[in-house]
Parts: sequence; structure tokens; C-alpha cells
Amino acid sequence: MRAELEAVLLLVDEPATEQHLASVLRRPRAEVAAVLRELAAEYTAQGRGFDLRFVAGGWRFYTRAECSPAVDRYVLDGQQARLTQAALETLAVVAYRQPVSRSRVSAVRGVNCDGVMRTLVQRGLVEETGSEPETGAILYRTTNYFLERMGLRGLEELPELAPFLPEVDDVEAESLEGTMIAEAVAAARADGGEVQ
Repeated sequence: MRAELEAVLLLVDEPATEQHLASVLRRPRAEVAAVLRELAAEYTAQGRGFDLRFVAGGWRFYTRAECSPAVDRYVLDGQQARLTQAALETLAVVAYRQPVSRSRVSAVRGVNCDGVMRTLVQRGLVEETGSEPETGAILYRTTNYFLERMGLRGLEELPELAPFLPEVDDVEAESLEGTMIAEAVAAARADGGEVQ
């Protein structure tokens, strides 16, 4: 039963209750509880890099506090690398236009962004969020991790673009979407209507 408990506990992503573990292993709860306490004491006595703790009503493996410098280096390795200018630009397009396809991001940036998008997905800053009904293209959006890294509570806290892009009308007019909007505005003005 010890090996089975260890195997199951390696898989849990939140503390597992003694009752649930007993049910999974088809053993009496008291027997499972006793073995869990034995394992926890054994890991502590052996000075393992992990320990078994009873937290929030259940049992789970945790890394030992003394090992935190090594764990931090492992977890943060590669995560501290700065984003390239291309990645920052691509991330900004996704953040302000989401959900958006890769081809649309490439059109806004004026260069192919496939590789940069893959990097942003791998870093957990961008994720797939379905597909475009007309074309079937995969749509992307920013993640909660993006908000966390940017220190934002939500997308509504993104700064306004206008102060940073004084020529946004020119950029939009060059894109297909911008052209259609410009034509609609021109038609409305020609008909004497107001544009809001």
C-alpha cells in the first residue's frame, strides 16, 4: 500500500483527503491515515528533498524549504529572459485585438509572426481560444499569466493606445479591416450622415 499511496500522491495537484485515498486504494481510512503519517515521518527523518504534508484537509507532496534555492533556479530558468522587440509587439497586438488570428497579427505587424506566436504560447502568455468561423483560423488571446506578469487585474486596465500611436488611422487604413471601415465612413459622410 505504501507504494500505491506514493504513486497516487505524485499525481495529485491539490491535497487529497484520507477518505478519498482510502476509496481509491480500497483500504480502510484508518489504515491509510496511519501509513500517510509513517511516510511523512520517514521522509522527514531521511532528509529527503520533499516531504508529505497534511494541508487544507488533505495530503500532498511538497518540496522541502531548504531546497528552495535549487527549485527556484529550476523553475525560473529561462523564465527571466526578456522578450524580444518582435515578441513585445506581437503580444501587444494580441492583447489589444483579441481574439485574433496569426495572419491578422502578421498583417498588423507587417511581418510573419508564426515563430514569435509559438514562443508566446510556450511561455504561457498567449493561448488558443477557438477558431474563426469564416476561415477556420485559430484565434489567440492573452492568458491570466499575462495579466499577472503585467500587474493587471483585467484587460480593461490596458493603457489607451491613442497617446502611443498618433498615426493609428493611417495604419488602420492600410489594412483590409481599416479599408472597409474607411469606406463605410466615407459613404456615411457622402450621404450627409454623422459618423459616431
